[in-house]
Formats: sequence, C-alpha cells, structure tokens
Amino acid sequence: MASKLKELCDLFMNMPYKNAIYKFCSGFNVKILLVFAFLLVVGCDLFEYSPYQIVLADDEKNLTEKNLQKIYLQTPDDTVRIILMGDTQRFYDDVDDFVKKANTLENIDFVLHAGDISDFGLAQEFKWVHHIMRKLEVPYLTVVGNHDLITNGPKVYREMFGDFNYSMIYGGIKFIFVNTNSREYDFDGTVPDLNWLEAQLSGDDFDRAVIVAHIPPFDNDFDTEKELAFSGLLRNSGKVDLSLHGHLHSFSESEPYNDGITYFITTAQKKRGFALITLWEGGKRIERIEF
Repeated sequence: MASKLKELCDLFMNMPYKNAIYKFCSGFNVKILLVFAFLLVVGCDLFEYSPYQIVLADDEKNLTEKNLQKIYLQTPDDTVRIILMGDTQRFYDDVDDFVKKANTLENIDFVLHAGDISDFGLAQEFKWVHHIMRKLEVPYLTVVGNHDLITNGPKVYREMFGDFNYSMIYGGIKFIFVNTNSREYDFDGTVPDLNWLEAQLSGDDFDRAVIVAHIPPFDNDFDTEKELAFSGLLRNSGKVDLSLHGHLHSFSESEPYNDGITYFITTAQKKRGFALITLWEGGKRIERIEF
C-alpha cells in the first residue's frame, strides 16, 4: 500500500488532476480509494490549506539562476539556435507534447518561455508547468507574464524563478528579459523599467541584443506613455534587431516602427506551435513550427 500511496502522490504532483485520477483509479473499488484518500490527507503534502499558499521543493526554487548556470557551461558556436514558446497556462497536455517535439530538434541551445506560465498566479500551476518543462533536454528561461502577476503570482514567480528583469550574454548576444506587464501595475509609470533597460543596452561587452518580454510595446496592455520611449531605446542602442514576445496567442512578425527591428510574437501552447530562431553574425531566421 505504501508504494501505491507514493505512486498516487507522484501522479498528482506531476500530472493534471483528471489524468492522474483516471490512471490511478482504474481497477480499484471505492473502499480502497477512500482508504487511499485518507492516507493522502495525513501522509503527503499534496493537499494544501489554501490554494494561495506557496510550498516549493528545493529543486523548484531559483530556477532562473540554476538554468543560467547550465547555459554558461555550454560552449556556443557561431550560430545560436533557440526555441521561443509561451502562454502555457492550463494547457498541460499541449505543453507535454511541446516538450516531446522540442526534444527531437538538434543543436538547440536553450528554450525561451515568453510568459504566462500560469493562468491564475497559483503556485500549483507554476509547479505543474515546471514539472513538464524540466523534461526538456536543454535549459529553459522565462519572462514574467501578466497572468503570472495576479493573486500571489509575483511572490511565486520570484521564489520559483527569480527577478522579473534580468539579462545574460551568450554567443556574443545579450538576451534582455524585461517585465512589460504595465496593466498589472495600473499604468503607474514603473513598468517597463526604462532606466534599467537603458543601462542594459549601454554596455560595451556585447555587440548585439535580443529583447524578451511578454507584452509587445504596441499592445494595449503596455503603458502607451512609454511605448515610443521603449522602442526608441531599442533603436538608439544600435544593437537590437529582434524583440520576442507572447501574450497575443497567435504568430505575428512585423517592423511596426520602421527601424529595422523585428518584433516577433509566438503563439500559445493551446494552438500547438512555437518558433525556432537561428541567430548568426549579421543575420537571423525565424521558423514557425506546429506539433
């Protein structure tokens, strides 16, 4: 019985409820299931006093820094290949299929999650998605989405992943992850943090930069009073030629400011797609992939 109890706990921790219940309950009578249910209440930490509480295992904390360290251990060549996906929310089965598809692709350096990891900002949602994403054969990095900032989502994101704004240099390219979810801050002028972004773009230890942000600057959820300043920083830096986003749940590619900077938006996981992005000196290629 102890092994069956552990199996049920593991199933619930790693799968959507409906799949876990169906898989485990097949072949068991009601009395046995009631015994298991009682044992679960007293014998595992699956059940929570509140859906808003945050209970993370050590391997579920500080994931951004952990994955950055994995990426820094890799040796990039003159071509960087990354996957851009996003808006996982409650689409767990689709995310699982994404991971299976991504793992078939060769020479991928890392995966970028463009935000909206969760739907309601609940810790369990973040955990479910991570338990699927950790099956990737390469590290993954995230940027915070608007759905990740509701209820106690900000605290969950910080504990599980880390800062909302951060950057890294890989293969001579600086990837800048920036919180652009202005509406969740009531358009109070603090998001996006343009002073931080300007400082990130002004370094002399890189020649090229890629922006990663959930909401594109031309969307209504972006602070309209900061749109031109944001796009102007990218243009005036002379280093940015690509800005990557999610949020709109459909593919889109454009140069809305006619400044040579491509703004690319990936689709949501429920639409079963992602982008394969190849970067090399002076060039880029973006492929839309469905699974």
